[in-house]
Amino acid sequence: MNYSTRPRAAGTDTADAPAGAPADAPELDLHELAQQLRVDSVRAADAAGSGHPTSSMSAAELMAVLIARQLRYDFSEPRHPGNDHLVLSKGHASPLLYAAYKAVGAVTDEELLTFRKRHSRLEGHPTPRLPWVDVATGSLGQGLPIAVGMALAEARLAEQPYRTWVLCGDSEMAEGSVTEALEQAGYDRLDRLTLIVDVNRLGQRGPTRHGWDLDAYARRIEAHDWHTVQVDGHDPDAVDAAYREAVAVTDRPTAILARTVKGQGVAAVADREGKHGKPLPDAQSAVAELGGRRNLRVPVRAPDAPPAPTAPPVPAAATAPADAEPDGSAPRLPVYERGARVATRDAFGEALVAVGGAHPEVVVLDGEVGDSTRTRAFAEAHPERFFECYIAEQQLVAAAVGMQTRGWVPYASSFGAFLERGYEFVRMAAVSRARINLVGSHAGVAIGEDGPSQMALEDLAAFRAVHGSTVLHPCDAHQTARLVATMAESDWLGGVRYLRTLRGATPVIYDPQERFPIGGSKVLRSSDIDEVTLVAAGVTVPEALLAAEALAADGIAARVVDLYSVKPVDTATLHEAAARTGRLLTVEDHHPEGGLGDAVLDAFTDGRHAPPRLRRLAVRELPGSATPDEQLHDAGIDAEAIARAARELIASD
Repeated sequence: MNYSTRPRAAGTDTADAPAGAPADAPELDLHELAQQLRVDSVRAADAAGSGHPTSSMSAAELMAVLIARQLRYDFSEPRHPGNDHLVLSKGHASPLLYAAYKAVGAVTDEELLTFRKRHSRLEGHPTPRLPWVDVATGSLGQGLPIAVGMALAEARLAEQPYRTWVLCGDSEMAEGSVTEALEQAGYDRLDRLTLIVDVNRLGQRGPTRHGWDLDAYARRIEAHDWHTVQVDGHDPDAVDAAYREAVAVTDRPTAILARTVKGQGVAAVADREGKHGKPLPDAQSAVAELGGRRNLRVPVRAPDAPPAPTAPPVPAAATAPADAEPDGSAPRLPVYERGARVATRDAFGEALVAVGGAHPEVVVLDGEVGDSTRTRAFAEAHPERFFECYIAEQQLVAAAVGMQTRGWVPYASSFGAFLERGYEFVRMAAVSRARINLVGSHAGVAIGEDGPSQMALEDLAAFRAVHGSTVLHPCDAHQTARLVATMAESDWLGGVRYLRTLRGATPVIYDPQERFPIGGSKVLRSSDIDEVTLVAAGVTVPEALLAAEALAADGIAARVVDLYSVKPVDTATLHEAAARTGRLLTVEDHHPEGGLGDAVLDAFTDGRHAPPRLRRLAVRELPGSATPDEQLHDAGIDAEAIARAARELIASD
């Protein structure tokens, strides 16, 4: 439907679309509230000397009507399970969000003017440093995909209903991640998800692709089974009617396409190119042109049900001692015969079923590779908590981020190489202080004949680089199962957690009772006469053990370290090995940049421990198709190559 205006009697509501304010609250002048949001956006950016006031000014009516008429939120209880979610996808318009927080009484005018200043909670783009911000935004195209995760949780998991609202810009509609989100939301009929598109025509450097052609946006969105509403974004009554229509739609999500003017209300910047991302040139005159400062207070409607106790999110910087053990009820993890050959991806799938049985908050998301990653086992055991995201890895990671805001513990799984497509969402997940478990299978050249397009050979480096991340690479089934459980049970383990699994079978070398603390390692072979230390992880651990046996036959004693925790790394064990043997040889099924070898090298950059003689074996050439054994041999990371490199390292003294 297309709204230009729709008269609304003061204080009236429809039965199926309740107003945002309590019934006995005085009627707010929505035009005046919008002007207040504009004025405060201008003032905040002016005080900071930077920011995006014009992008905030275009959406002022959209925000004013939302907080005054539709949003249900208890700002004194940000973790209230009945709270609606408001995701500002166009995060550069943060002055508008902060002005809204002032209007509802969450921040003071004094704090508003600390915008973008050192130590202020009001950062240039919103982050969860503010308790009412669920996720960090500012990287365009992320808000809607994350909101889809929130809406999926409401539709499939939540006992108490809530609505998810997303305010995005027209520029970010060009992002492929937005298309993935539109498809997922339409397919899953997420009727309590509302997308508000601020179509202000101008992007960062000039006009957007479709300008003010709302029909172009509508055709695209409707093709994904969404309901759309076109509206004059500066007509409060029309915006109110559009929101009410969205709330009344119960069989699909709704997108409101609002035609607006960037810099609305101030002639010097309204619909003018070159004004993006800059304070207004004369803020005092702009405030006067907007009618001056106001101090309207919005009585936001609270959720209907009383709050239930919920635990606060754990910061990404949370740490625990290296010997910390999982908390909570222990799952009945699978048990394997010592010496049997089991793929770590198989152990992951079986352990995930057990962990899901012990922890009802665990959910699993798949990228249409569940047969290969083994998440299919969870889908069969716990179908109500399994989510298929299909071949849309950005949406896969984003949905996990959205679900964890509601207290769920997500495991999102795909091939390690394909998860890298969602890497920018992983980076922003760290900024959001999100706690998500990512599992990448089919890692390294050891997958064999499929060839390099399927081989994750950069994943360890990528995930090690993420702030606050944990990177794990188990070598056998029991180690994998225990780490899968730890990822769910350790409340102290914050941030992004990445587990790397293998396609092929590896020998079971550990007992089921063995513990594998985060930040630890296992010394599998050692003596008082060791001349070299072999450091391995994953598929190269059994190869290192075979190499040590070959070296022993030549009278060379070699220590073998299973460095399953690639981040954080077990510096103490590495320092001891270096002191004892003087030589370290790292071997990894990964490119040499940023992986296991660099993690080991980083352990000796503290200035207190002299680095040993170090040699690194890694995949240095582009692989082709071959059997797994041939791949390891051609890459120079099999037992034969390890033994040869160890001999050369010793002989080079």
